[in-house]
Amino acid sequence: MTLSVRTILAREIHDKGKVTADEALAYAKSFLATARPLSLPDLENYLSKAADLLRGSIDQADFKAYIFPLMFFKRISDVYLEEFTQSLDESDGDHEFAAFAENHRFAIPEGNLWGDVRDHTENIGAALQTAFREIEKANPETLYGIFGNANWTNKDKLPDRKIAALIEHFSTKTLSNAAVSPDVFGNAYEYLIKRFADQSNKKAGEYYTPRSVVNLLINILNPLEGESVYDPACGTGGMLIEVIEHVKSSGGNPKTLWGKLYGQEKVLATSAIARMNLLLHGVEDFRIIREDTLRSPAFYSGNHLAQFDCVVANPPFSLKNWGKSEWSSDKWGRNNLGGVPPSGYADWAWVQHMLSSARTKTGRVAVVLPQGALFRQGAEAKIRTHILKSGVVDAVIGLAPNLFYGTGLAACVLILCLGKPVLRPGKVLFINGEQFFKRGRNQNTLEPEHSKDLLRAYEAYDDIDGFARVVGFDEIEGNGCNLNIPLYVAPADTGEKLTLANALANLEAAHGDAAATRAALETELAKWGLGQQHGVSA
Repeated sequence: MTLSVRTILAREIHDKGKVTADEALAYAKSFLATARPLSLPDLENYLSKAADLLRGSIDQADFKAYIFPLMFFKRISDVYLEEFTQSLDESDGDHEFAAFAENHRFAIPEGNLWGDVRDHTENIGAALQTAFREIEKANPETLYGIFGNANWTNKDKLPDRKIAALIEHFSTKTLSNAAVSPDVFGNAYEYLIKRFADQSNKKAGEYYTPRSVVNLLINILNPLEGESVYDPACGTGGMLIEVIEHVKSSGGNPKTLWGKLYGQEKVLATSAIARMNLLLHGVEDFRIIREDTLRSPAFYSGNHLAQFDCVVANPPFSLKNWGKSEWSSDKWGRNNLGGVPPSGYADWAWVQHMLSSARTKTGRVAVVLPQGALFRQGAEAKIRTHILKSGVVDAVIGLAPNLFYGTGLAACVLILCLGKPVLRPGKVLFINGEQFFKRGRNQNTLEPEHSKDLLRAYEAYDDIDGFARVVGFDEIEGNGCNLNIPLYVAPADTGEKLTLANALANLEAAHGDAAATRAALETELAKWGLGQQHGVSA
């Protein structure tokens, strides 16, 4: 039976005088003696193997609800013991001092460390669940609900032997800060999120945005040191993490963002993963709230929505049953921005919410929408017209189809700047990026170089033949405020025109090639005494 350092100390010290300060320090230091620095590839491999242990028991789409809480539990337990050891060292072995809350990032109640759960050989899922709830209760401001709502006690899906195998696998590495820095751990966490997204594909669209798209949005918004950033559909927190990386790569101090990062997410498990994501990246102060953004915004002051310097999101496309009936009498006044969107399409409701949440005169908004939102008529056209006439639409960027999990639709990025009427009055930049992708078997990808090209075109804010065009408001109004990108910028003409006659000729040639190939195959098969009688047929 393996006992945690703190458990050993508690049992030994209970009989006063049994353990000296030196012995207590030796016990604690024995924990860190096994800690070896882990590289990012090592950590990725370690986490991937943990996920592989769940195969056959849990649906791949649900892996994240089990692996992330276990990984987080192991991390905070190991860091707690690391902090305990450091405090023992500072106090010459004073175990009571080492246990003071001031010496720890998170409180872990007695009997609820990783090693305590590892001691169990029966009802391990129940022991885990108890530890999770006790830790959440001990840290109500930071960890409440963070371990999610996965059913750890369902022995049909997760028998004791399966959970024990997972725990033993995680126990093979020490995940203290000395072994794994927050940056490395955060990157490994993002790797695992993407791995789960790739495996679950369709469901992944609910929580994961491809990193190159995230990078494009954040680079366009260009958040600065100390600015506030809000993602009203934050998923697993990727946008907020990218904000930190952007400020850091620009030479700024990311700690100026502490207390300035906000997110809201409807799904409990996903919001928990987002909170873990920021914590594992070393972010010490942020707010992510689990709630339905359109029906119950989490951030407000009095009768007004809170306002932020940057608002960014990839909300669910064309969300249905989103709360239209409440919107017509919206207490926050979001419907004043052109009216009420249709019940089957929440796209412009998200835009109205994000605009209402952007700081007056200086706020910037970047939102991913399906391209249909650019030209659909009815209530959406009224809202689109209202927002266009307000002068805040800065750019419309078309993306290639099939870039996002769970949908083959072509999306676009809408950029809104509340200070734009002063900067670029009466103009909108259209960018047609439909050819910017790398084709994949199941999904296309926007490569980093594509993201850079789109960013350069936005920053240039000028005409580029077949790619970008700055359009005056009069022309857009002449098109009925239709923002469909090909109306304003079509892909460059290569000069190659495919006529119907040419297309038919190409098809006939292809059929001829196929017939010749088949004839050659049958000739070879005949040499070996094989043919249609052996199962080769058209």
